[in-house]
Amino acid sequence: MTVTRLGSGGPWEARYGYSRVVRAGDRAVTAGCTATVDGRVAHVGDAAAQTAQALRIGLAALAEVGAGPGDVVRTRMYVTDRAYADEVGLAHNAVFGAVRPVATLVVVAALLDPEHLVEVELEAYLGDR
Repeated sequence: MTVTRLGSGGPWEARYGYSRVVRAGDRAVTAGCTATVDGRVAHVGDAAAQTAQALRIGLAALAEVGAGPGDVVRTRMYVTDRAYADEVGLAHNAVFGAVRPVATLVVVAALLDPEHLVEVELEAYLGDR
């Protein structure tokens, strides 16, 4: 089985020793994706926009290993306040409504940067591609 590990150059990948996306055989998974763009948190205070940004980052990483939105079979969303659940869920639906992967939405005490309101993980199945 071939394993491909790719980074995005994000501020924590080298420091903490992880990849943005790993493809192992027919499976591809992303690390937690936030709305961090060029080392800064985008869309401060807007959970829906942060979700959309994090999903774009995750999907771009999956695209690097040959997966698209239709290949996503699982998503995980972590929010810092249950009040964000609906807007985060609706942002998820805007991207994955037709795909309908299994999904988990968890409320957590905090994320690494206090301006992060949401973090997402994506998992894709690529079959024999």
